[in-house]
Amino acid sequence: MWSGFPLFPEAASSIAGRVDSLYFFLLGVTAFFSLLIAGLIVYYAVKYRRRSPTSVGRQVAGGLALEIAWTVIPLMITMVIFVWGASIFFAMTHAPADTLNIYVVGKQWMWKFQHLDGQREINELHVPVGRDVKLIATSEDVIHDVFVPAFRIKADVIPGRYVSIWFRATKPGRYHLFCAEYCGTKHSGMVGEVIVMEPAEYQTWLSGGAQGGSLADAGQRLFNELACNTCHRPDAQGRGPVLDGLLGKTVALQSGEMVVADEAYLRESILNPSAKITAGFQPIMPTFQGLVTEEQLLQLIEYVKSLQTQKAVQ
Repeated sequence: MWSGFPLFPEAASSIAGRVDSLYFFLLGVTAFFSLLIAGLIVYYAVKYRRRSPTSVGRQVAGGLALEIAWTVIPLMITMVIFVWGASIFFAMTHAPADTLNIYVVGKQWMWKFQHLDGQREINELHVPVGRDVKLIATSEDVIHDVFVPAFRIKADVIPGRYVSIWFRATKPGRYHLFCAEYCGTKHSGMVGEVIVMEPAEYQTWLSGGAQGGSLADAGQRLFNELACNTCHRPDAQGRGPVLDGLLGKTVALQSGEMVVADEAYLRESILNPSAKITAGFQPIMPTFQGLVTEEQLLQLIEYVKSLQTQKAVQ
C-alpha cells in the first residue's frame, strides 16, 4: 500500500501486513477523533457564542447517557488496540520451532553476521525467501538497534545480552538494514542490506562460502585450544560440569538457586564463571573476559548446542 511513498516502505515479510493494518487502524482512529473534536469545538463555539454584552449563560445539567458513552466507547477502542497489538507482539517475539538461526553482532559501526555453516558477512545478510529466519543478536560495545523497515522488525541490541527476533521474507530483493539507536559519531553510516534470494539461489550462494567448517566446528577448535576439554569432559571425570545436553536444562547452583542453561547463562559462565557456580564444583574456572571476542563466544555457544544435538541423536 502506497509503496512509492517514502513514509511507507515495501511490505516484504509475513508479519508486515498485520503491522500495517494495526498502524492504519490507529491512524484512522486518530484522524476520526481529531476531526470530531475539532469540529465540535468550532460548532459549540458558534452555537453557544455570547450574543450580547449583557447576556448571561445558563447552566446545563450533565447527561448520564452521554457520560457513559464517552467512557465506554474509548474503553472499547483501547481494548481493541490492546488485544490487537498484543497478538502481533506475541507473534513477533515467539519464533516458530524450525528456524534458520543467524547470529548478529553490532559493532561501531557495522553489522556482522555469522551463519551456522561458518559463512560470515559484514553489512550484508543473505536469506532465502519463504523461510523462517531468527536473528540472535548482541553488541560488542554500545546499544545498537537492528531495524529492517520492509520486514517491520526492530530490536535493541544490548551489550552482554542476547536478543532474538524473527521474520519470514515473502519477496526476493534487496532491503535496507539500519541501526535505529544513536551509537556514536558514525551512527548514520551503520547501514546494510538484507538480500532475499530464491531457495536454490541461496543454496548456491551458501555452498560457495566459508572453507573452515561450521560455526560449531570453529567452536570445537577454540574449545580445545583454550583447554576447556580438560575440565569439561563427557565422562564426568573432569573438574567442571559435563556440557553434553546442558543447553535448556535447569542447573542447580551452590547458592541454592535454580537457573536455566540458555545462551545468556553460557555467555556469563565463560566471561564471569564465578557469578553462577554449579553445585558440587569448585570456583576454579578462570575468566575469559578479554581473551575471546563476541564472535568466538558465539562459536563456543554453538559448539555447546551441537553437543545437545549429538546427545539427542545417541
